[in-house]
Amino acid sequence: MIYKDVLIAGFGGQGVLLSGKLLAWAAMDEGYHVTWFPSYGAEMRGGTANCTVIMSDNEIGSPVVDSPGALVALNQASAEKFGPKVARGGLIVLNSSLVTGNFVRRGVKVVCVPANDLAEGIGNPRVVNLVMLGAYLKASGTLGIKAVARALGDVLPERHKGLLPVNIAALELGYSLG
Repeated sequence: MIYKDVLIAGFGGQGVLLSGKLLAWAAMDEGYHVTWFPSYGAEMRGGTANCTVIMSDNEIGSPVVDSPGALVALNQASAEKFGPKVARGGLIVLNSSLVTGNFVRRGVKVVCVPANDLAEGIGNPRVVNLVMLGAYLKASGTLGIKAVARALGDVLPERHKGLLPVNIAALELGYSLG
């Protein structure tokens, strides 16, 4: 049986919800049962945002996860809030451009990716979320990068379709570092 869950968290405007939606869409395209459970503060941009994605080859009973198997933390507050909740044997992917401090936990794999620096290096600081998603894909082995890259065309709003090449480049860059 395959069952994977991940909590993606950051502040509004970092593309947290888009990352989760993209992961869920790609998993659906690959034939998995999926839930995508977004949560965000009333203030939106700059406020807190997170979403939980569950992928399984069986039906999913609830979209609520108390101890996620993986965390993708795009900022310090998210790492501090959700890092301790990751299940033993789980995975934490940290944006080391914004997350400082020691998040080493016994029985949890931690991958640090300087996502803000990398996104700026490829010419678009707004693709931090896709750098992080790529790193998560590689570190977790959850889905192949090709499935997620294909889903990008379906998930990106029409007004952002011109950004497909830089989004795919960010995803591939994160994947190469995961």
